[in-house]
Amino acid sequence: MKMNQFAIYENNFETKVAELKSLKFLPKKWEELSECELFFYFLSKCFPEVKSISAVKRKIKALRANETQDVLEYLEESNTLSTENFYHIALQLLGFLEEVDYKVNEISQAFEKINLPRIEKTGDLSKEELIEAWYLLLITHNKTGLMLIDFLASKGYFKDFDHEIALFFNGKAMSVFETTSLIREVVYVETDVDTDEDGLADLVKVEIVRPRAKGKIPALFTASPYNQGINPEANDKKLHDVNVSIERKIPNELRYEEIQYVAEEKTLPKKREISSYTSEADETFTREANYSLNDFFLSRGFAAVYATGIGGMESEGIMTCASVKQTHSMQAVVEWLAGNRVAFTNREDRVAIRADWCNGHIAMTGKSYLGTLATAVATTGVKGLDLIISEAAISNWYQYYRDNGLVIAPGGFQGEDCDVLAELTFSRMIQAGDYLHSKAQFDRKQAEMKELQDRKFGNYNTFWDERNYLPNVKNIQCDVVIVHGLNDWNVKPRHAWQLWCALKENSSVKSRIILHQGEHIYINNNRSLDFSDMMNALFSEKLYGVKNQANEQLPNVIWQENTQAEVWHTFSDWTSEKETRVYPNQTILGETSSNEEKSFHDGISEEKKKKFVRSRNSFSREIIKENTQDLAESRLYLQTKELNEELLLSGTPVVKLRVKSSKNIGLISVRLVDVGRAKRLQETPSVLSGKIDRGYGFREEILKEIQQGAETNEKMITIGHMNLQNRKNAWKNDELVADEYVELAIEMQPTIYRLPKGRRLALVIYATDIDYTLQGNEEVSYTVDFARTSLSLPIIKNKSVTGD
Repeated sequence: MKMNQFAIYENNFETKVAELKSLKFLPKKWEELSECELFFYFLSKCFPEVKSISAVKRKIKALRANETQDVLEYLEESNTLSTENFYHIALQLLGFLEEVDYKVNEISQAFEKINLPRIEKTGDLSKEELIEAWYLLLITHNKTGLMLIDFLASKGYFKDFDHEIALFFNGKAMSVFETTSLIREVVYVETDVDTDEDGLADLVKVEIVRPRAKGKIPALFTASPYNQGINPEANDKKLHDVNVSIERKIPNELRYEEIQYVAEEKTLPKKREISSYTSEADETFTREANYSLNDFFLSRGFAAVYATGIGGMESEGIMTCASVKQTHSMQAVVEWLAGNRVAFTNREDRVAIRADWCNGHIAMTGKSYLGTLATAVATTGVKGLDLIISEAAISNWYQYYRDNGLVIAPGGFQGEDCDVLAELTFSRMIQAGDYLHSKAQFDRKQAEMKELQDRKFGNYNTFWDERNYLPNVKNIQCDVVIVHGLNDWNVKPRHAWQLWCALKENSSVKSRIILHQGEHIYINNNRSLDFSDMMNALFSEKLYGVKNQANEQLPNVIWQENTQAEVWHTFSDWTSEKETRVYPNQTILGETSSNEEKSFHDGISEEKKKKFVRSRNSFSREIIKENTQDLAESRLYLQTKELNEELLLSGTPVVKLRVKSSKNIGLISVRLVDVGRAKRLQETPSVLSGKIDRGYGFREEILKEIQQGAETNEKMITIGHMNLQNRKNAWKNDELVADEYVELAIEMQPTIYRLPKGRRLALVIYATDIDYTLQGNEEVSYTVDFARTSLSLPIIKNKSVTGD
């Protein structure tokens, strides 16, 4: 078990004393107490669930001070407090178990092993040192990944405080606000779009959950097309047939300017006349489709706001899947929260309501489509938006459903496309009466989307350019936190990499990135990383104005180590220092090129294909094996000798190929593989014992951790695909003649990956990818000329195990 805390901020002693007093953890005349008396006072505050001093003493007596004494005996019999005994007691307060997590005579070693912070001191503690040590302990993570002060809050420490005023400690908002009497209200924000074409601006339903506060509070807005429900049956019926071959494309000299999306001149739809104003909502609800990170902040004085946007149940409009109009509908919610737009209490009475409870500072949160819309709204430069968490988010929808001229499925969702996702999220369908009036228009829009998205040829076009946020990153005015899994094969790592690179060109914002080893997951319930604390520090600074230097002190890049569980490193940037080129031949990746040629055949038996289709990811597991019977003829497998030194890859590996197809169509897929028997991290987090509390008497979150699994022989590092007719770019069609060589460069998904000494690196070259590409299963032969083929590896040189 290892803890990694980055959101700890060093204050001077006077500030620490003042903050401890504000939390009622330090008596006014603390100088008059002895060290043991002061420590007893601290300990007495750790059991808010009991009232009497007798009960408190019983709780303290249950703690062990050293090999022979419990804590009560030790404090009654001693005149001094040793550092070793303090930290032995601290381990117990943090929930660690003797003989399970530590040994009583190895306290310092336990702190080092678990990676817990402590003051640098040996011998006895002075009162001032005790205060320093106690302050640090309160912000130290316990065994379930909560700061000790947050754990005490979940037991009721703040129950007698003022529940309507925000309180901060070490630059982070404390869990003070009541969650038993949250305000739940619904408003309908008027947008600037008319997607249902009724002549009126579309209204979108917004659900607000907020604590009762004496002053104005900030808002955490989650834009979720799933929020009001989904249509899984309709989605499944809409899935596209993938048992089709790639199409021959007519060569052209198309330029980007010819397919570039140009925003329509805005003709604003008619707005509703306001009949009156009110400060009271007309509608409430019992339970929102919540995001647990937002739950964490409700008790800390932040509102949680949810909206599905156009096409959502009880909203107006049509679900358009990632269009500019969808972005504008979510932008409108931010504008209302910031006081710059109208909302109504319902869709009929034209009674306007203001967000007069909001201080005008907003952050956007959420994963996948939710984080994607946060990125999209940020690129509008909307006022009031101070920070977004772009978590597992799409930055360019073409690279979600297409890649280099190919139709590509997001991992696990073969046959899905923009129109399918629109079908899934058009929750107006759930209400039969509403759907009665919107179905015909929605069906028309779906037919139009199906045509424009172009599954036949898979090229980048105006439809996809509209859904590419990267050209507009220059407009972002808020700070950005990118969170992404390096094993996320749904929203692949390229989305985070390209957003990160684009943000470097925008000097007006601060960006940082957290890269974990998981798949398409949230990490706010991860035990080994203080993600929620880091977001707390940033939200407190950006939305409440707390001067905690979070934006300057938090690392630019945090990367989860791939060779050990629960280890996180920091870097100044996600980039490579150099590139190393290796040359493949029939069996190895060598340092010199070979003049040999080698062929493989696409197309497998229908029986084998059905087996791979039935079992998700079985193709991905089989294609990277060193020895495979089912796919041996369908690939080239090349590998290095055992590495004589460690390699740390950082950036985008590039495969340059000279290849020919036996037909005038073709595609190439490549995978880079870590080879060698070893225990590797699992991509799916394991559920741990214990839960994370999200407030006093409020919801709980399941605790998870990415852990080491059983030994495996290999693991895919990264992947890439390309249509042989899109060698230069995704919108221009190149000529392809059967049995004539062409040259191409495939940029694989970017990564940071450590290859230990003694491992081997393999490159797998093949064509049809059952898990991602169309499954035409044609008999096509491919030949690779190794004389003009190479692999460029992005390398960080001379990096220590701990990074920067």
